[in-house]
Amino acid sequence: MSIEIKIRKNEPVDRALRRLKKKLERENIIKDVRAKRYFEKPCERRRRKEKVQAFTQMLRRRYAE
Repeated sequence: MSIEIKIRKNEPVDRALRRLKKKLERENIIKDVRAKRYFEKPCERRRRKEKVQAFTQMLRRRYAE
């Protein structure tokens, strides 16, 4: 999994870094790395997924009308 950003001609480095960060954000790489920073027990993982699922269902019920 490698992300490449080619620096354009006469492009400042900070702008290329911004493009890199946006690309990482769009592909959820930073989110995955942060989630895998610490070990998560299977029961905790299941509990977290159930919590997210309950929240999305609540939002769907609230805005379905």
